Amino acid sequence: MRIIAGDFKGRNLKVNPGMTTRPILDRVKQMLFDRIEADLPGARVLDVFCGTGTLGLEAMSRGAKSCVFIEQDHRAATLLRENTAHLGVEDRTLCWRTNAVKCSYRPKGVPDLVPFDVIFFDPPYPLAEKQFKPGKPLYKALEKLGSDEATAKEISLLIIRVPRRCEVEVPEPWIKTEFEIAVASMRILFYEKTDSIEE
Repeated sequence: MRIIAGDFKGRNLKVNPGMTTRPILDRVKQMLFDRIEADLPGARVLDVFCGTGTLGLEAMSRGAKSCVFIEQDHRAATLLRENTAHLGVEDRTLCWRTNAVKCSYRPKGVPDLVPFDVIFFDPPYPLAEKQFKPGKPLYKALEKLGSDEATAKEISLLIIRVPRRCEVEVPEPWIKTEFEIAVASMRILFYEKTDSIEE
């Protein structure tokens, strides 16, 4: 796996072997980042279920100010830290090994990294297929991410990757945009935050 554009173009990243994480193919990553290129300069990014950090680090290569990575798997989190060190971005990142559904999305001690402007939300497929419904854990996670303490009051961007046939319901204030990427067995959905809400 490698960075495909920007300051770190061509730099190789370590990935977790097996089925624990699902690295995104270069051609799909190119389609995704072509869509959000204008949103990245100076953005504070959150990469949820990040694996070894390929999306968040690609965003930083393309001008994002910072990135908070959330990953619970021990091996993936170790490789993630090695990747941030390899690119020399430790001072602009936080590798947060925690439960991506139950956490607060408000890391302490890093005020410059929050609130978030761009969020990658890439849950394991078996979880995604069951949990994007009101009252379910992923839905509740998106409710927390919709608060002004977690995401910017101005337009924030939420990008969700799911299995192609997965039905996705999201809470306010997230509104689905018309743009969508569908390749092979997956879809990438784009949402924008509208009016701020109370927690």
